[in-house]
Amino acid sequence: MPFREHKTWYRVTGDLNSGKPVVVAVHGGPGSTHDYLLNLAELSAQGWPVVHYDQIGNGGSTHLPDRGADFWTVELFLDELDNLLGALGISDNYVLFGQSWGGLLAAKHAAGRPAGLRGLVVANAPASYPLWLQEAKVLRDQLPAEVNETLIRHEAAGTTDSQEYFNAMMPFYLRHVCRMDPWPRDFMASFMEVYNDPTVYRTMNGPSEFHVIGTLKDWGVTDCIEHIAVPTLLISGAFDEATPATVQPYADLIPDVSWEVFENSSHMPHLEEPERFLEVLSGYLRRIH
Repeated sequence: MPFREHKTWYRVTGDLNSGKPVVVAVHGGPGSTHDYLLNLAELSAQGWPVVHYDQIGNGGSTHLPDRGADFWTVELFLDELDNLLGALGISDNYVLFGQSWGGLLAAKHAAGRPAGLRGLVVANAPASYPLWLQEAKVLRDQLPAEVNETLIRHEAAGTTDSQEYFNAMMPFYLRHVCRMDPWPRDFMASFMEVYNDPTVYRTMNGPSEFHVIGTLKDWGVTDCIEHIAVPTLLISGAFDEATPATVQPYADLIPDVSWEVFENSSHMPHLEEPERFLEVLSGYLRRIH
């Protein structure tokens, strides 16, 4: 699909003209891909059409490794989402499912009160990156001392692209990103895509989930989410890197909101507890339709 002079990759599962709101999956990162959210397509068996897409810069969409920080903005990704909705003809009847960074992006979109938005799911997403960083420190301090010392040493030296830093990242990821062993194929696909082209992730986020030094480090949506006017479902995991403190502003500020915590999950309840996840999401969709 054309987006400005670039292209956005997308895929549709189900019938966009079914009369039910179309569930649009907004993936995380920024700089990840749709792959790890593929099991949302199972909603189509219940009649809910599902759209996946890769945000510009990654996956099947146009890669732009030479673009600088001035190009990779929140507004760029909001415009891309608007373009997708319009081009598919679904802007009058849709639900956004935003996961991690995608949750903030979807919330920002929803705060503009688009007429066709029927519901919002904010999954495993902080309300701001300052909150995210504050809580990341809490979680990092719980790691074995030698692991955190290795991380701090490489971050101070600017050698976060080293194998030793990567190895030291993994205890955090295995506790707070995905607790499954081995990691599911869909998640591995997205994980490797970030490293195949880290342009967006490193520019906007940083070298790891818990060391956010990119352009988003001071950004959040706490200033606008009170304007969200659709029923909103919050999802988080008991071991999530998006801790309760990072999610709380959504619960406090969005007028019509509910919050489901998945007790056996971290950052990927849709993969870690897929049956309960599908039950919760299906129930929410039935309520808002």
